[in-house]
Amino acid sequence: MRQYMLSLCAIVLSACSGEAPTPGVPAPPQAGVATDATRAANTALAARLPLDEQSDAEDASRGRIAFIDAPAILNAEGGVVWSIPQFDFLKGDAPDTVNPSLWRQSRLAAEHGLFEVGPGIWQVRGYDLSVMSVIEGKTGWIIVDPLTSVETAAASLKLVNDTLGTRPVTGLLYTHSHADHFGGARGVITEEDARARNVPILAPIGFLEHAVSENLIAGNQMSRRSTFMFGNTIARSPTAHVGSGLGPGLPQGTISLIAPTEEIAGRGTQRVVDGVTFEFIDAAGTEAPAEFMFYLPEKRALCTAEVVTATFHNLLTPRGAKVRDALGWTRAIDHVLETYGDKSDFVFASHHWPTWGEENVASLLTHQRDIYRYVHDQTLRNANAGATMFEAAEAVAEPAFESEADAFNTRGYYGTLNHNAKAVYQYYFGWWGGVPAEYNALPHVVTAARYVEAMGGPDATLALGAKAFDAGDFRWAAEVFNHAVFADPENETARNWLAAAYEQLGFQAESGAWRSYYLVGASELRNGIPSLGNPQLGNPEFLRAVETLDLMDSLAARFNPEKMTGDPFAVNLVFPDRSEAVTLQIGKSVIVPRKGASENAAATLTIDRAVFDLVLLGQTTLPEQLKSGAAAVEGSPLVLGALFGTLDRPDFWFPVVTP
Repeated sequence: MRQYMLSLCAIVLSACSGEAPTPGVPAPPQAGVATDATRAANTALAARLPLDEQSDAEDASRGRIAFIDAPAILNAEGGVVWSIPQFDFLKGDAPDTVNPSLWRQSRLAAEHGLFEVGPGIWQVRGYDLSVMSVIEGKTGWIIVDPLTSVETAAASLKLVNDTLGTRPVTGLLYTHSHADHFGGARGVITEEDARARNVPILAPIGFLEHAVSENLIAGNQMSRRSTFMFGNTIARSPTAHVGSGLGPGLPQGTISLIAPTEEIAGRGTQRVVDGVTFEFIDAAGTEAPAEFMFYLPEKRALCTAEVVTATFHNLLTPRGAKVRDALGWTRAIDHVLETYGDKSDFVFASHHWPTWGEENVASLLTHQRDIYRYVHDQTLRNANAGATMFEAAEAVAEPAFESEADAFNTRGYYGTLNHNAKAVYQYYFGWWGGVPAEYNALPHVVTAARYVEAMGGPDATLALGAKAFDAGDFRWAAEVFNHAVFADPENETARNWLAAAYEQLGFQAESGAWRSYYLVGASELRNGIPSLGNPQLGNPEFLRAVETLDLMDSLAARFNPEKMTGDPFAVNLVFPDRSEAVTLQIGKSVIVPRKGASENAAATLTIDRAVFDLVLLGQTTLPEQLKSGAAAVEGSPLVLGALFGTLDRPDFWFPVVTP
């Protein structure tokens, strides 16, 4: 799981080192200072956008009735999970080091507290990346998307109960399969309480499968990239992280998961939860592989989950995940526009602030529908005329409606036109642009030194990059310096020049995700990879909800054939607490999990799944459990050692901006 939630104060962008400049190569510029080219770019953007338009600011603060009056949300040990004043610096006009449009968006997203949305509907915003919605049922609270962490969810529910009166949780909805929408589940209700009171926990069809696949099987790579995308390891400041564009940022807390009691499919499917009628709209394959929106007919309210928010979203996130269907996305929005647009007095989502008024709702849905349609159709128009992936992305210009006063929600505060055009291309044509030389290209660690040699050697390469930097051509400068770093990662001058190029690209980025990715890259080039321990990709509360076969698939994805030195064998795992058994067929090249036990297994391990989870998490060892009697082996114990010996434990803090 994404236990990459790290200390907000762990790493601060430092000034570049004072090493002596290489003869003939200019010294890298001072860190944290916008160049003339960056100031000019940001000023030009501010001049052509109506940044003083106030309707979004009014909506972002509308209905606030309370806020958390404490310096921080803490965990059980007293550690800071969420610092309340961390974004207080977002005041006044944007500094030179922040794109002014992103500054505006970040200020809006940082508005925090408990907000009344409409009759019987509230939201807690500003204490997490996502938003928790609370709907008044006949006897209790129906919670929609309980945030990322147990701690922020519990603090948010406490704010609700302290302000509105204490009521039990009588329903829990996960709108989709991303951790910031289910991770705080155990902060609002326990599994035992939910089961005892028969509380419905509703999720879209395929939820559990995709929640596991994205956050566990592919967890190490995705979580490492997430430290870049969400700026977890850099300061909150005008020269570092100012917000993700989708929300303020990620908390540092505990991620949990309670399995849904029902996964809902279809469009128009109705369920009554604690006296409130929900009409669900399947939106699978849009923002998440498993996602639904819903309509509340008694309240004339539409929840668009993360399909429609106050930003142009990602069709392929910088952290990874499966590429998304832009055409399906635009069709899903058009469906709710056509079906519910004239029936909705307001629309609220899982991020950002609501939109009120039938006309404004229609405008929001129309603009959002059109931006996904635009990037889809224009990418294909150019691709079908022969453009490669990068050419097609460069050709997709900003649409005319993006500069309209009511269309800030289509701007690239999270996803971008360039990135999403590439995602559309990938969705249809794969990861390469059709040029034969690209199909089986050499790895960059091989070609970097050859590029540097072709450019005249290290000094000539750095001089070429510095010339591009001075001209404000930061994309080309970054490409040149990147060759120099990958050819010689110990070259401190090259690292600091590349960091400088990344920093200026970050200072100009309108996308919070792009900005943080660039600035974390700059920080790691200057300061090295953070030494913050190896975060666990999971915890007992999350693994408890994972199906056993899915857990075995995550083990199979760690299998290293080079460590398999013996003959193929099979192992049975018997989990009495779940009345389950699985077989692992360990071959020369793969592990194949199967339900049920095999008569031909070389060994059978009997252990409760809950204890086995702790073994996988490193919180206990198998020998300890065998010695205590909590586990037992039939057959050869050496076979179990051979099995676990084939499994890699990847380092979380692997290099990204260097080889």
